[in-house]
Amino acid sequence: MVSFFDTLIFFATLYTKLLAEILNIDSWFFALVSALWIMLPAYVPNPAAVIFGGGPPIDGGATWRDGRRLFGEGKTVRGFLLGVLAGVAVGGVELWVQTLAGRTLSWYFLPIQTLLTVSTFAVGALLGDLAKSFIKRRIGKGQGDPWPVADQYDLVAGAFLLTALVAPGWLLQNITLPVLAWILLLTPVLHRITNIAGYHLGVKRVPW
Repeated sequence: MVSFFDTLIFFATLYTKLLAEILNIDSWFFALVSALWIMLPAYVPNPAAVIFGGGPPIDGGATWRDGRRLFGEGKTVRGFLLGVLAGVAVGGVELWVQTLAGRTLSWYFLPIQTLLTVSTFAVGALLGDLAKSFIKRRIGKGQGDPWPVADQYDLVAGAFLLTALVAPGWLLQNITLPVLAWILLLTPVLHRITNIAGYHLGVKRVPW
């Protein structure tokens, strides 16, 4: 029978290990690089869709029963397709780098991307953006109107959900707590930077 003292020792040891992991600077640095590696195929599609978009909208001008557009003029077929292709292309570069590097000691901490995961992250990012646009139209927000939190994390939610449907084991194995923390910290910062850059380049109407 396990005594109270044994239980106390167990939790003290567990706490010590967790604290050591939290204070391990190397582990957090590796988690930062891993987070960027994982999310690149999801970070690229949205700005690529803005840059290369245009043409017929995805909803074809259709409206919902509330009389508002399904997605709006800003979500185009060309933007979606080229955005996905851009994300998959970046993921393809990662796959190529993995092939060159192999599993050498200097690369051991990086998650192994697959064609399936880079595709689900690229497609999921834009599906998340579409879902957010649909909800924004339903609550009366127009194209370009800010929607804090949703504007920043729609791509993360879409990428994670789609990957969870088709490759849940990969997601659980690679999205550790430190990696998730970095993704949540990096995403709004990168979102802000790319939007400001897009505004000054003239491809976005608003800098948010």
